[in-house]
Amino acid sequence: MEQPSPDLSTHIAGMTLRNPVMTASGTFGYGGEFRELVDLRRLGAIVVKGLSLQPSPGNPPPRIVETPCGMLNAIGLENIGIAEFRASRLKFLRKLDTPIIVNIYGQHQADYVALAEIIDDEPDIAAIEVNISCPNVKAGGIAFGVDAVAAADLTRRIRAGTTKPLILKLSPNVTDITEIARAVEAEGADAVSLINTITGMAIDIEARRPKLANITGGLSGPAIRPVALRMVWQVACAVTIPVIGIGGIMNGRDALEFLIAGASAVQVGTANFVNPRATMDIIDDVHDFMQQQNVSQLSDLVGSLELPS
Repeated sequence: MEQPSPDLSTHIAGMTLRNPVMTASGTFGYGGEFRELVDLRRLGAIVVKGLSLQPSPGNPPPRIVETPCGMLNAIGLENIGIAEFRASRLKFLRKLDTPIIVNIYGQHQADYVALAEIIDDEPDIAAIEVNISCPNVKAGGIAFGVDAVAAADLTRRIRAGTTKPLILKLSPNVTDITEIARAVEAEGADAVSLINTITGMAIDIEARRPKLANITGGLSGPAIRPVALRMVWQVACAVTIPVIGIGGIMNGRDALEFLIAGASAVQVGTANFVNPRATMDIIDDVHDFMQQQNVSQLSDLVGSLELPS
């Protein structure tokens, strides 16, 4: 008798995803750019490039530097703005039978709230992911995501402005990421995604100058995976809302580590630059592993880590 195909579906913040593989914001454009390379209808969800109220040119170049086992980026959240996204990009995305998640950012609480209210009126957007690694201008430039009180206050205000599922994307540049996770959960976050990039830099030793025009940038890729995995496990143990794992996931085995650690889904980022079809390969790898291991449902795999006694 032929073995039934395993059920890869997962539930995040009221959404049912056909599988746990999502794209990571900033690494997959607005989705349509990959239409000739990836079957977008196979993805669990598409998380689009971070959007602000107004278009932003981002940082001056050079903005990307390859590093051992990863890359540094200082794109500076370049984007077309929420109005242009709705006018020109959403038309294509709404044709897909794939949940569309919009990542938002701002420098003031009011920016985030305004974005959430705009998105709340758009039925074709499934959820909002909030980038809280941005500088809080009123607090002297400190990122919203490194202070539990600031993160909680921002979450509460955004929550009041939308009925959409709310995913808070957490920064790893903190002493205790579980404190931030619990704070946003208490104020209405429906899920958390982690980790965002780790701050780093690179130097041109001949020129004795930073390789990035911005001096520092966000480190991503396999180099940060062990750190991300540890933080995902810690947060999954600390909150009751779903956790989405991000950080150096290049193949199915990497994704499975995050799922076993407690993530209900994963986002694939840097791998898209190396292999544009990475998300498809990871879906296949997870499916094959579950079949080989006689795991019938993804939920049986999530959080199945066995600790030493």
